[in-house]
Amino acid sequence: MSAFGFLARLALWTIIMFSALDNLGVNITALVAGLGVGGIAVALATQNILGDLFASFSIVLDKPFVIGDFIIVGECLGTVERIGLKTTRIRSLSGEQIIFSNSDLLGSRVRNFKRMYERRIVFSIGVIYQTSREQVAAIPAMLRESIEAQQMARFDRAHFKGFGDYALHFEAVYYVRSPDFTRYMDTQQAINLEIMRRFEEAGIEFAYPTQVVYVAREQPPVH
Repeated sequence: MSAFGFLARLALWTIIMFSALDNLGVNITALVAGLGVGGIAVALATQNILGDLFASFSIVLDKPFVIGDFIIVGECLGTVERIGLKTTRIRSLSGEQIIFSNSDLLGSRVRNFKRMYERRIVFSIGVIYQTSREQVAAIPAMLRESIEAQQMARFDRAHFKGFGDYALHFEAVYYVRSPDFTRYMDTQQAINLEIMRRFEEAGIEFAYPTQVVYVAREQPPVH
């Protein structure tokens, strides 16, 4: 708004100045033409600055993010601290300040986590091949009950996904009813502990990387 006010005042005073010169009998045609040519030269010389300036207007009017939002731009992530006429500054998780030009920022894909309503979580577990078929069939229900036991979690699905090199793989999907990362981690921790408890009660073992080598002994010839 300050920038718009400055431009409006500049345009108003320019019109007033030209009107005054015209009333005094000064031929302003050549002056206007000269200012037009000079304006084009200045615009070409400052096109990057003007691009950032108009990009800042777009950010302010369209509001893809506001101060305080947590955003990710490429490999950089942090909280928006300031939106200026030329640059936007965010504070990263490690503490340093990251500065983007507004035009580069609008040309990038911005992920705004503050606008997230729910967080979708996908996780996998594996159990050993010695697990019985009945136990394998019961595991998806165990995963579902472990997720539904958490108030912040909304269950989506749980399935026996497939056969791995050393494990039977299961995949579960649920939603955390909050965008807050700490609440997500608390919920996932509670789910993991509940799964461990149920597996211990059912005698189900988690898999870990193993390799079984079978050695064939050559039988001695029979005489």
